[in-house]
Amino acid sequence: MSPADKFFKLTEHGSNVRTEVVAGITTFLTMAYIIFVNPAILGDAGVPKDAVFVATCLAAALGTIIMGLYANYPIGMAPGMGLNAYFAYAVVLGMGVPWQSALGAVFISGCLFILVSVFKVRELIVNGIPHSLRVAITVGLGLFLALIAMKSAGLVVASPETLVRVGDMHKPQTIMAIFGFLLIVTLDRLRVPGALLIGIVVVTIMSFFFGGNTFHGFMSLPPSLAPTLFQFDLKGATSLGLFNVVLVFFLVELFDATGTLMGVASRGGLLVDGKMKRLNKALLADSCAIVAGSVLGTSSTTAYLESAAGVQAGGRTGLTALVVALLFLAALFFAPIAGVVPAYATAPALLFVACLMLRDLVDVDWSDTTESVPAAITALVIPFTYSIAHGIAFGFITYAGLKLLTGQARQVKPVVWVIAALFLFKYTYLKG
Repeated sequence: MSPADKFFKLTEHGSNVRTEVVAGITTFLTMAYIIFVNPAILGDAGVPKDAVFVATCLAAALGTIIMGLYANYPIGMAPGMGLNAYFAYAVVLGMGVPWQSALGAVFISGCLFILVSVFKVRELIVNGIPHSLRVAITVGLGLFLALIAMKSAGLVVASPETLVRVGDMHKPQTIMAIFGFLLIVTLDRLRVPGALLIGIVVVTIMSFFFGGNTFHGFMSLPPSLAPTLFQFDLKGATSLGLFNVVLVFFLVELFDATGTLMGVASRGGLLVDGKMKRLNKALLADSCAIVAGSVLGTSSTTAYLESAAGVQAGGRTGLTALVVALLFLAALFFAPIAGVVPAYATAPALLFVACLMLRDLVDVDWSDTTESVPAAITALVIPFTYSIAHGIAFGFITYAGLKLLTGQARQVKPVVWVIAALFLFKYTYLKG
């Protein structure tokens, strides 16, 4: 037995080094966009873009290493989409809060996470989620992933009249994405190892011939991290009365991370009786990553839904996460190569995984509307509000409300009442 097999328990999980490496590369390719998107979003809030690029790579690598070595889960971590938008557009630009103080709020929320993780409060919360809502979260994540994938592929575009509409089906990028999706499904059906990675690579190669993709060099030295390193302002975060901001960060981080963890774990068959065996370790890894990210100079770091692509490629252990982390570190020096994979090349893999995640709908008890309706609300609100947190919030509130109105309040665990009340408080009295 090799050291890697012994440490990560590869044989026990029915995996091997080759499969884990392929899964890690697949996950990284689906996550790599954050290296370039995060600096653009935080840059709009005045945070130095070059430093954010470095902070994004380092925060992702550090968080993913902890997830892999400590929790032994094949889950990648990076600054979260949605959380960075809230940071930049709602807090900094919308409320006029200096970005240093906003980082301070992220730091405080991360410290709170560590405390509740150490005392297993987060684990208590997650394990208290009703089965129907747990299933709905997975399905909602699948729908959310599908929306992201179709948007990246150009299949779905914004419309002022109808909110969304079909994109231009004649664009080379969209045609290549459709081809990539059909290729992945075909290869998977034929049980070809690494089907998702093959699809991504093939579409990327095609992009040089039909999509106008070009190389911009192979290597470059990483920019300085100094403009954002240790720039978080705790005094400013507290003196400005940012309780609202800290609470929103806390709630969004809690349910984005836990929802993603459960969704990805379910997709990989890593749940035992509907629960994650090493959930608390995974939550601690997530908490530490948030604190580290705020110190480095980026918004909240969280578990990534795109990890489902690597899980589908066969990743089952922390070795997959370790490969992802090493690639994020390599991206510091190979930024031009990391950026050569276009979004429409990873979109087919994400859409395929999303399709597979929808099958969990059969586990919902559709004969009991107090179970099925909250599940449906959760699954629908996540993609239609472009927010995992809002979907989960509406699901909890609906679940508690229906049980109360139908005389089944005793069936509801205390943690559900607490969470539903917190979300009601947030929507009633807080902004964001």
